[in-house]
Amino acid sequence: MKMMTITMSICLALSFMNCATFKGDISGKFESPAARNAGAGDVRVFFIFSHLSQTKGYDAIPKLDSERQRIRGFDDFFQYALNELSNIRTYSTFTNDASDVNDPERRTVRDSLMHTHDYVMKITFRREKSFAAHTFGKIISSASLTTVPVPYKYTYTVEVQLLNSKGRLIKNYSRGTALTKWVQTLMIFVYPFHPEKRKKEEIYVEFLHDIFKQIETEKVLN
Repeated sequence: MKMMTITMSICLALSFMNCATFKGDISGKFESPAARNAGAGDVRVFFIFSHLSQTKGYDAIPKLDSERQRIRGFDDFFQYALNELSNIRTYSTFTNDASDVNDPERRTVRDSLMHTHDYVMKITFRREKSFAAHTFGKIISSASLTTVPVPYKYTYTVEVQLLNSKGRLIKNYSRGTALTKWVQTLMIFVYPFHPEKRKKEEIYVEFLHDIFKQIETEKVLN
């Protein structure tokens, strides 16, 4: 009976476990005033996306996310951010998959599109976490029945390579930030104001808008 009571108490505590997520500042943010690329000719741009994730200390190398693992709604974030670029006449997109290594047809399509556009923009998103830190956090959270607040940190970065139709690198851009998810029983009262899903979306939206704004202001696409 005593063991059953303890087990039920643990299950009850875990059922009330919740989290609140907080986003850090964007590093490398473009601080200059935005300006439109007035008078620029229309251009065709090919966007190549890569979504990578890695658990440091557990994964040997970063791995490409499957479609299921990628952030939901990314197409909406991207299309919304395109408003920052004023002179794109047409564009195409391609998302790298790990299975492309065994799919010559997809690789051929990607490579051919690189030569039929004025510019190629390779955009790589990375999501990283520490295996040791997260494992230690789970031990503390379980041992304390989630009464001790435990932070789980994730690092997000984006790297953009802008190339011309001949594959020559024109410019590099990068941004980074951290997402900290605090897990604890009473976080249920904070959660509605700081949900993890919204914070993740904010990162992708800010990354894309800020880099596209810089490209537009610097009048790189001409």
